[in-house]
Amino acid sequence: MTVKLRVVWAPLLASAALAGLTATVLGAPAKWLLVWAGLLLVLLALVARWSPVRSGTVAGVLGVVAVSVWPVPLVWETGSWLDFCGVAGFWALPALGAALAGGYLRRQSARMALALRDARRDQQLELARDLHDFVAHDVSAIVVQAQAARFVAEQDSELDSGHDSGQGARQVVRALERIEAAGLSALASMDRTVHALQDAAGPTTPVPGLARLPELVERFEGGALDADAVAVSELSREADTTAYRVAVEALTNVRRHAPGAAVVRVAVRRSGTGTELTVTNSAARRSGGRLPRRRRSGTGLAGLRARVEAAGGTLWAGAVEDGGWRVSALFPAQENAAR
Repeated sequence: MTVKLRVVWAPLLASAALAGLTATVLGAPAKWLLVWAGLLLVLLALVARWSPVRSGTVAGVLGVVAVSVWPVPLVWETGSWLDFCGVAGFWALPALGAALAGGYLRRQSARMALALRDARRDQQLELARDLHDFVAHDVSAIVVQAQAARFVAEQDSELDSGHDSGQGARQVVRALERIEAAGLSALASMDRTVHALQDAAGPTTPVPGLARLPELVERFEGGALDADAVAVSELSREADTTAYRVAVEALTNVRRHAPGAAVVRVAVRRSGTGTELTVTNSAARRSGGRLPRRRRSGTGLAGLRARVEAAGGTLWAGAVEDGGWRVSALFPAQENAAR
């Protein structure tokens, strides 16, 4: 219903109620007053459903009074005050019922609007997490590889002209290749997010799972993967995609907070009745040529822990004995998760 009609109902009910009260006092025919009371009941329901609270309350009170007193003149000469109150109370019931019916519809509409707003907010948070989990990982890879290429170039420039710079050139080429791969992956992630924003009827690109883990680790310099295919196959779809997010977030944090780590091991193995994903990095080197650390972006493992728990798993993160860091996520096997 348009805003203009919402504004009209309350003044229309107030005017109709005042006209009905005037007709009752002047002794209008009962059949016309009855028809007028029926009209007021309809207006009461519309006002309770659509009108602003303040104007709707004033108009509603007038409408209930007008509906309640219209039959009073019929018993004025023969009845007592008790009869007057009984008749007015009897006709007040349908008036209050109409107002309650409109108020109920108003409440249901408000609840639906709130649910829709919450759903949109959840969708926005989901898209924000996708951007953080995937695009931020690829962009951080681009930044790290660009820093590495710049570092190699600076080191080569300090060498004398007679030194063979072929090895440095090869390192720069490898860094540029990783930058290209990370850029393409970031574009794919952004395309997936844009498709999710569109209300298209067709299927959207699914969120990647552990099938993409070898590609992810291969793009990570110093990364080593040990994955048990049987353990991967026992994960549910939700746990599979969540485990991939854990790996992405953990590797992104290695780039941000331990860029000098020589080795990063990613493992997927069976553990008890479930499947465990671990990402372990060695301690960061503290050489003078270490790449500079960057400012933290902020969402971290807290939101990821909530995702893991929603998939039925548990997440642990902490330091290991050699000074490195480990992130571990344990998910129940698919048949155990369904119990």
